[in-house]
Amino acid sequence: MFKDKLKLIPHLPGSYQMKNSDGTIIYVGKAKDLNKRVNSYFNRPQTGKTAKMVSEITDFSYIVAASELEAFLLEFNLIKEYDPKYNILLKDDKSYPYIEYISKPYPKLQVSRYLNIKKKDKKMLFGPYPNAYAARRIVSLINRLYPLKKCDTLPKKVCLYYHIGECLGYCEKKPSLEELAAMEKEILSFLRGNADVLKNKILEKINNYSANLNYEMALELKNELNYISIILDKQKMELHDYLNRDVVGFYFDKGYLSIQILFIRNGKMVGGYSDIYPVISNYVDELDTYLMSFYHKHEIPKEILAPKEVNVSILSELLNTHFVIPKKGKKKDLITLACQNAQISLANELEIILKDEEKTEKANEELQDLLGLKKLDRIDLFDNSNLFGSFTVSCMVVFINGRPAKKEYRKYKISLDKNDDYHAMQEVIYRRYYRALMEKTNLPDLIIVDGGINQINACLEVLNSLNLNIRVCGLKKNDKHRTNDLIDSLGYKTIIIDKTKPVFHYLTRMQDEVHRYTISYHRTIRSKGAISSVLDNIEGIGAKRKKELIKTFGSIAKIKNASIEELSQVIPENIAIRLQEYLKEKDEEKNNK
Repeated sequence: MFKDKLKLIPHLPGSYQMKNSDGTIIYVGKAKDLNKRVNSYFNRPQTGKTAKMVSEITDFSYIVAASELEAFLLEFNLIKEYDPKYNILLKDDKSYPYIEYISKPYPKLQVSRYLNIKKKDKKMLFGPYPNAYAARRIVSLINRLYPLKKCDTLPKKVCLYYHIGECLGYCEKKPSLEELAAMEKEILSFLRGNADVLKNKILEKINNYSANLNYEMALELKNELNYISIILDKQKMELHDYLNRDVVGFYFDKGYLSIQILFIRNGKMVGGYSDIYPVISNYVDELDTYLMSFYHKHEIPKEILAPKEVNVSILSELLNTHFVIPKKGKKKDLITLACQNAQISLANELEIILKDEEKTEKANEELQDLLGLKKLDRIDLFDNSNLFGSFTVSCMVVFINGRPAKKEYRKYKISLDKNDDYHAMQEVIYRRYYRALMEKTNLPDLIIVDGGINQINACLEVLNSLNLNIRVCGLKKNDKHRTNDLIDSLGYKTIIIDKTKPVFHYLTRMQDEVHRYTISYHRTIRSKGAISSVLDNIEGIGAKRKKELIKTFGSIAKIKNASIEELSQVIPENIAIRLQEYLKEKDEEKNNK
């Protein structure tokens, strides 16, 4: 059946979707020729990530497109829609700092980060900068040299900045348009690459301070001048047309693609972005997809220099910018430099990447084999905590493909007010998976509880009542409170794990993580519970005021140390005085005992 379906794929451009036994899309790709590309996964030996992906494929589908351009767009949109586990481009959503100039209603400079920058936004952004420190230091220096608006809000009266000449007093005064225009012209000239504007301004200030014998301020500005010179003058390769452009380089080896994107702003190299990831399909196709994903989230410059392997005609049309494949000169040298950086990055980091895979994905595969599971993409882990039956809480942490997925973590307050781990486990399991069924969210392939057979049975009883067939395991600790045995709900057998194996360290890491998360939440609840019990004794503090006090101060100690004025911002002054007197009396009673 599968082979017959492969033969029927047309020799046309389009996007294909690989599916696992659950019908979940695990990979989305594109191709000029769907038949050749999809068949290539099954008619030849595969290695690395591709082999792992192919081993999970039980079905596939495809969508024919009118052109290669449409296939590209279709692939990109399907990846965003389904977030397949083997399409791992740009999962971190990292953004770079920019210096943003805001002209209205008052001139202001700030450091900004944007994940999605569009030309139509018309923001005045300069960068990206190699790090936030460099951007903040430049903004701070310009603010010292020019009287820009410094306050986040507009005060009623002029502040210290006005009196020391670092603000034009926009709250009370009305600066002339000519003065504002001249200041803006100088600032923008510097940010666009004319370093002499700022250097001359600093030298002028240094001379003024020196003439007035203010050598300390003069030395401060001299240090700033040296820093600016290092930032702006250290580039060995400059393009003197002051155009904003990126330079793309790559290196492919041992199933991994290393990409280096260099940022050139106003003719100078200001930083770069590097990434390494395993290739599932053809590495040239994945390079194109990577660039599409990258510029969907980052600033698109006026020009992008790229090696000959990049499909510049399609990317130019999709990204609405100018892609260039240089053949000689400085631009070609920049491509060579970017590719050299990509090669060095892969050589330096490949061993670390492989060790990380052994700790995560390979350890996850080892656990999958140990339990005989068809797949093991997601693991939910649960732990309970209470203090003599009070403040009972449960927490869930999630590991996906061997790595913690912190956005999926959940905290639960348990309604039981007694030391009963069995029923506490039943409550949290019911709440978690009843809601998952109602909202049709992802279910795990494995549930791990912190404990033995009793905890496993509590979990299974609830899962059976919800008609869910999910494997459950319990992690037991030894008398030294260290991970020791894994108990499988299938036959209640105890699996003794070799402590030298990656899977043992993987289980220990998961158990430590759920315990850490639960204890942290329990401490927070206990702290708030202690505050709440004290506040219940104060006349005039009801549920609403109690909530505000807990939110603002967070602990009894902080309420004790707060002044009447600080407390009065949350509750009336007479009640604040009453609260302070009550806490003082309690302290005296405690000391007299």
